[in-house]
Amino acid sequence: MPTMPAELSTERLRLRLRDGRDAEWNLRLIAETPEREPLPLDQERARLDAQRRAADDAGFGLYAVELAGSGEPIGYCGLIVGRASAAQPELAYELLRGHVGSGYATEAAAAVADAAFEAGFPALWATVQRWNAPSFRVLEKLGFAPRRVTGEDGAVLVWMLRRAPRGRHRARG
Repeated sequence: MPTMPAELSTERLRLRLRDGRDAEWNLRLIAETPEREPLPLDQERARLDAQRRAADDAGFGLYAVELAGSGEPIGYCGLIVGRASAAQPELAYELLRGHVGSGYATEAAAAVADAAFEAGFPALWATVQRWNAPSFRVLEKLGFAPRRVTGEDGAVLVWMLRRAPRGRHRARG
């Protein structure tokens, strides 16, 4: 199974596998979406620490996305099994509202996708609710294309796929 690096960086961003120290800002992110119920801080810390242990075991997970200059956390981006599989995981990302529209999601997602293909993943999936035009723009910029549409819990999901660029995917044993 391919293994992702614990840290990535771009010109403007630092990405590191997230853990319990990310609980406070992650609770702010959760609070920005009314239908999501935040946990108490200690439980959120424990949840994110467990998520980090799972990432260490799986070889991939979610990264905290921080501004390179200040270290300010602005969201997360990474790979999850989600609705996909460990062999072809799902790209997931979310930013605090104050940082949406600055190209950070595209930059972080590109770094994760490039690292995933370099690590040996043959393909990545993303599932997007039909109403989410900004996410479609991010994924289209990265070369993802629609593959199928499904319904789940009253939501219409569009499954997007990006295969590893030729010569970039290396099976590792």
